[in-house]
Amino acid sequence: MDIEKRMDLIREVGEEIVTEQELRELLHSTHRPSAYDGFEPSGRMHVAQGILRAININKMLKAGVKFKMLVADWFAFMNNKMGGDIDAIRKVGEYYIEVWKACGLKTDKIDFVWSNDLMKDRKHWETTVKIARASSVKRITRCSQIMGRKSGEGLSAAQIFYPCMQAADIFRLGCEITQLGMDQRKVNMLAREIGPKIGYWKPVVVSHHMVLGLSKPETSSKDPADMLLDMKMSKSKPDSAIFMDDSAEEIKRKLNKAYCPAKVAELNPVLEYCKYMVFERFKEMEIERTAKFGGNVTFSMYDGLEDAFRKGDLHPADLKNSVAAYMDRMIDPVREHFRKNARARKLHNFVKNQEVTR
Repeated sequence: MDIEKRMDLIREVGEEIVTEQELRELLHSTHRPSAYDGFEPSGRMHVAQGILRAININKMLKAGVKFKMLVADWFAFMNNKMGGDIDAIRKVGEYYIEVWKACGLKTDKIDFVWSNDLMKDRKHWETTVKIARASSVKRITRCSQIMGRKSGEGLSAAQIFYPCMQAADIFRLGCEITQLGMDQRKVNMLAREIGPKIGYWKPVVVSHHMVLGLSKPETSSKDPADMLLDMKMSKSKPDSAIFMDDSAEEIKRKLNKAYCPAKVAELNPVLEYCKYMVFERFKEMEIERTAKFGGNVTFSMYDGLEDAFRKGDLHPADLKNSVAAYMDRMIDPVREHFRKNARARKLHNFVKNQEVTR
């Protein structure tokens, strides 16, 4: 695959790329550059963490990028996930990997690295401290959104370490590219700013879109990163997200009550599901309707579906029902994997029980 085709694939992933010129130069100079992603094991997984992540990473792999995924067990511990139980956090991390296997992520081509193992290296702590020395407390606290915290929200002393450690991971894993959500932009820019000052490089930042939660998007924040936290899919608001173990009935219930005003495409979460997941997995999308309302209609591209919705040719109820059916088809292989695989089922039951008891 030539450089421009590889660039096009990565552009499909990146809502923002800092910078495209640096990315092009990297692809010219390095046959298989490494990209970093990291995730906190923190309970059940929703579709943005599961299906969307699989779509994005598989595109990066196809573009010839190696992937190193940090299972951020110690970060989840610092952020008090799973009640701060490190053993429970590690089991959740194993559960996540099982979900990705089942939903199409090419896990055999990914290097999974546990934060607990990475932190045993003295060089990791040396790099973390160098980043901390080169940063002000104010600069670090501006990165609070990467932990799901709004700017100005009180942080524990442990959480102050978090951005420094995350930036250090990028360098200690040898990654020239960071590929995370737009909510992680501030720490990636911190790494770009500080890397050359402490003897490392300036990583290219490929930030993917954060899919909206299903409720009406509302925010009183002026900080763009805080706005993302208010409107994105969130585990803390279960009805704002479809989870990778939701039943067909639960998927339909959540989508039927989702925000989806007629003829309005902007900040419409149901259309976002179509754009970022359904059309990425299926060559076309069929909207089932009764003959009274025009019968079934099929779209081969997202733009055509959005245009029909804007014109009022597509009713929100019909769109919601069809999206529910497609999301169910994408999640069903995951349910099947956990039904058939005893180890995976045990991990899933553990995660569900942890959420009930917390």
